[in-house]
Amino acid sequence: MLSQVVELIENKQRFGITTHIKPDGDGVGSSLGLCWLLKSLGKSAEVIVHGDIPLAYRSLPGADEIQHVESVGDAYDAIFVIECSDLERPGIAGLEDQFTVNIDHHATSEHFGTINWIDSTASAVGEMIYNLCKAIGGRVTKEIAECVYMALVTDTGSFHFSNTTERTLKVASELVKAGVKPAVVSEAVYNNYPWSRIELMRQVLGTVRRDETGRIAFLRQTLKMRESAGAVDGDNNGFVNIPLSARDILAAVYMREVGPNEYRASLRSKGDINVAKVAEAFGGGGHRNAAGLKVEGDWDEKEAELVAAVREAVERAEAVAAGDITVAPDVL
Repeated sequence: MLSQVVELIENKQRFGITTHIKPDGDGVGSSLGLCWLLKSLGKSAEVIVHGDIPLAYRSLPGADEIQHVESVGDAYDAIFVIECSDLERPGIAGLEDQFTVNIDHHATSEHFGTINWIDSTASAVGEMIYNLCKAIGGRVTKEIAECVYMALVTDTGSFHFSNTTERTLKVASELVKAGVKPAVVSEAVYNNYPWSRIELMRQVLGTVRRDETGRIAFLRQTLKMRESAGAVDGDNNGFVNIPLSARDILAAVYMREVGPNEYRASLRSKGDINVAKVAEAFGGGGHRNAAGLKVEGDWDEKEAELVAAVREAVERAEAVAAGDITVAPDVL
C-alpha cells in the first residue's frame, strides 16, 4: 500500500529500481521518475534493467545513467519493481532474494513483492509515482514531470485509450505546469522511428485479415519480416492498434514470432470488450482494452484459438449491453 511505500522510503537509504525487459514508456518513465524523486529526498537510487532502452525514451532525463545488469547482490535496502506481472519479468537474477516493492496498475499482477502497491484505477504507474511524490511531500521537479508525463502519454495512447480519466488529465496538467512540453514528448515518441519501422509495418499490414464476422482483425509478424526490415525491438510499437482505426473493427489480435513455434500476442479492443480476461485464460494479462500473452504451438491453431476467444468476449459484451445476460464487472 502507498503508506507502506512512504514509510519504507523514509526509513531506508539505498534503492534500486527496475522494470520489465523490453520496457515501454510507462516502465522507463515511471522508473526514472521514481529515481529522481528518491534522489530529491536525499536517497541513493539507480535504475537497473536487463537489456536495451528503446530509442524513443533515451531522451528522458537520467536515461543515460540507467545501469544494464544481469543480476543483483546486496547493494540495496530495497528494489522497486515497476509494472511487472511477476518477478521474472525484469529478467534479473537475484531479485527473489531482495526486499522488493511491487508497483503496478495491472489488476492481473501477482502479489510477489514484500510490499505490493497495486492500483488498477491508475492510467499508468506514472500516475502512481506522481501520487507517491505528493504523499511523501516531494516537489514535482521538471525531471520528475518529464519522466512521468512520458509514462502517461504512452500508456494512454496520447490520452485516447479508455484508461484516461479526469484524474489522469489533472495529473498531466500539473506536469505541464512543472515544465513539460507536450509537443516535445510526442515528437520523441511518435516521430522518432527509423525507416525500418515503415518497412516492417508494410510487411505486417500485408498479413491483416478479418474474421467471419468482420469485426475482429488479426495480423502477424514473422522473424523473417523483422530480419528483412532490419528492425529492432520497439519498431513494431502500436501495430496492433492500426486495425482498430477501422469503424467496424471492435478488436485486434497481433501475433509476433519470437522463436520456433513461440509467439507473443497483443490484444486490443474497444469499449467494454474485455481482452484482459482472454489473455488471462492463456496465461497472460493486462487491461480491459489492452492485454498480452505468450503462446507456443502451431501458429494457425493458436491464432484461431485467440480469435475465437476474442469473438466470445465481443459477443459477451454485446449481450450484456443488450440486457440479455448479467455478469460481474470484472468478468465482462
